[in-house]
Amino acid sequence: MPSSMRLRPVLTAFALVLGVLFAPGIGVLGGGATEAHAATKLTHADAAARFNSSGVTWSSSGGCSDRNVATCTSFDQLNLATAQGAQTLKSATGCALNITGGTETGHASGTYSHWNGYKLDFAKSTCLTIYIHNVFTYIGLRGDGAAQYQAGSGNVYADEGNHWDVTYYNCGGC
Repeated sequence: MPSSMRLRPVLTAFALVLGVLFAPGIGVLGGGATEAHAATKLTHADAAARFNSSGVTWSSSGGCSDRNVATCTSFDQLNLATAQGAQTLKSATGCALNITGGTETGHASGTYSHWNGYKLDFAKSTCLTIYIHNVFTYIGLRGDGAAQYQAGSGNVYADEGNHWDVTYYNCGGC
């Protein structure tokens, strides 16, 4: 039977290897990008300042920013990576970008939802649509029939008719 003096370093090394293999978001055997991980959340004011500095505009059918009112456009609890993704899109496309939906109530639920800070809606424009069609990869129809395009970063752009519904898993190369 091995002595405890020789067994302890072996067990310690084994524990470290297991920790690396299964660490959430890091480990090669963990869930990786399939799981939602803790994200840095922004206030509406912080996100609005970021968008202002990048020339990204927003509008609201209700003329408000209350997260609990469906006709508002709110950025309260928006993920930092989502805001950065919109800024990256603006920079990459050179198109005018107008956000029409943020973290307000009234959107579909789910882990990667508007409410949880992963999605933004952008008003349709010829410039933006041409860019998405020419640069991103068509990946098929979503369950509701919306055509989907995937950026190299993994972010997904869904054509919902009068706007683009974008899921930001990351900042898109910021």
